[in-house]
Amino acid sequence: MPRTYQSSSSNKSATFFSATLLLWVVSVLFEIVFNKRRELLYIVAGGCFYQIANWVIRVCVSRDHLFVNTSVSLLHSAITSTSVVFILVNQCSITGFKRMFEHTQLVYGTWPWAYQALCFSCGYFAYDQWDMLHYRLYTGFIPAILMHHLILLICFTLALYRHITINYLILTLICELHSIFLHVRKVRRMAGVRDAKSRVVKVEWILNWIMFVFARLVSHVLITIKLIKDASKFENGVEWPLAMFGMAGMNLLNVFLGIDLFNAFKKEKKSQQNNQKRRE
Repeated sequence: MPRTYQSSSSNKSATFFSATLLLWVVSVLFEIVFNKRRELLYIVAGGCFYQIANWVIRVCVSRDHLFVNTSVSLLHSAITSTSVVFILVNQCSITGFKRMFEHTQLVYGTWPWAYQALCFSCGYFAYDQWDMLHYRLYTGFIPAILMHHLILLICFTLALYRHITINYLILTLICELHSIFLHVRKVRRMAGVRDAKSRVVKVEWILNWIMFVFARLVSHVLITIKLIKDASKFENGVEWPLAMFGMAGMNLLNVFLGIDLFNAFKKEKKSQQNNQKRRE
């Protein structure tokens, strides 16, 4: 009986997220084809690039679905992190640190290469949503990872359509610096490297926690505070409510991620202690 319920719940989740992804694809294609929004082709380019990366890893490295998905996610985190750092450093050299975080810059401006980077990343989230749905790489009645991608696809795409809050969204992608270490940890464990006393594992955990706090937790909280502080500067419309909705979702997911990360850390330490006791 529980298995039947779990299977039914999983099917309902798959149907819902598959339907929303299909609607998103139709929306993007409509904008490109009928509204002549050629700049949105970077979304298609991003999706195709990561799908090709998936095929290459599947053929050349491993056919394990989770390993392939995680490897492509690691590639995305590395590319996106590099792009975001480049965009921020480049803009800082042009306008200076203080001016680049002014309200008008964050909401109505678009830093060089920011639009293309956001489109490319949007293509990845669509690809990853499809890959996880196709190979059932998720758990739970409302899978957090699928909900995370859905929120990002909605927020990113509406911003890209309206050419607004592009720079704000680039700032949210700083969290990909932390995602690198999340994916490295998964790949490392799938490769069989699980010794909690190993220097490599210890360094990885230290960097994992540092990046979680500063690149994900603190950065998203600061963005939320900035949005609240500048609320009166937004024009009447959906921009501020949508931005707050997106950041509220991200901050909530960050809390859950922090709990999962802490539990994983404790589990690895406990597993190491148990192995030591068996040897003794």
